[in-house]
Amino acid sequence: MMAGSTESSERAGPAQNEAPKATLRAVDIGAIPDYPIEPGERLESHYFVEFHHNRWLTSSFRLLADPEVRSYGFDLFMVAQNEAPVGTLPTDDRLLSRLLGLDLAHWQSLLKREITPLHKWELCNCAGEIRWAHPVVQEMSVKALGRRQRYIEATEMARERKRYERLKLQILKVGGTSRMAADESLIARLDRWFLTNHSGRNRTEALVREALERMSTGF
Repeated sequence: MMAGSTESSERAGPAQNEAPKATLRAVDIGAIPDYPIEPGERLESHYFVEFHHNRWLTSSFRLLADPEVRSYGFDLFMVAQNEAPVGTLPTDDRLLSRLLGLDLAHWQSLLKREITPLHKWELCNCAGEIRWAHPVVQEMSVKALGRRQRYIEATEMARERKRYERLKLQILKVGGTSRMAADESLIARLDRWFLTNHSGRNRTEALVREALERMSTGF
C-alpha cells in the first residue's frame, strides 16, 4: 500500500510542479488574411506613433477590461511597434510573456480573463508565419510607413535636385554651353550615367568631360 502511495505521489508530484507550456494552436493558413506589411519592413528611428486618445478613452477594451489587463494590453500596442513586421506580435505565449516581463503562468492566467490583453487581436499570415495583428495597430503602422515613404521620396528628390544643379555648373566649367546646362533631359541622362558607372565617386570635372564626350558619340 505504501509503495503504491509513494508511486502515486511520484507520478502526481511532477505534474503539480510542471512548468506551464505554451499554448499550441492549429490553424488553417489558407483561411487567415495576409498582413499588408512585408516582414522586412521596419521603422528605423521609430520613436513615436500616431495615437488617438479619444478613440482609446472610449474603446470597449479600456472601459471593460480590468486595470491589469488594460495595462498589459496597452503595452502590447507599443511592443508591436518594434516587431517585424511592424504592428504584429508573435503567437508563442513564451515570447509574449517575456516581451511583457511576465512569467508564463501569469501571462496564461491573464488569457483566461473574460477580456484578455489580446482583445481584438486576430491571426494573420506574414509571408507564411502566423502572427497576431490588431486592426487599430495595423492602421497606425500603415500610416507610419506611409509617412516614412513620403519622407524618403522627398529626400531623394532633394538630393536629385542638388546633383542636377552641380552638373549644370560643372558642364559650364568644362566648356559646355549654357544651352547644354539648361537641357533637363541631358542633365538627367548624365546623372543616370554617373549613378550607373561611377556611383559613390566624386563627379570631378574630368569625369563630367568624359561623360560629355561619350554622350557626343551616342553613349
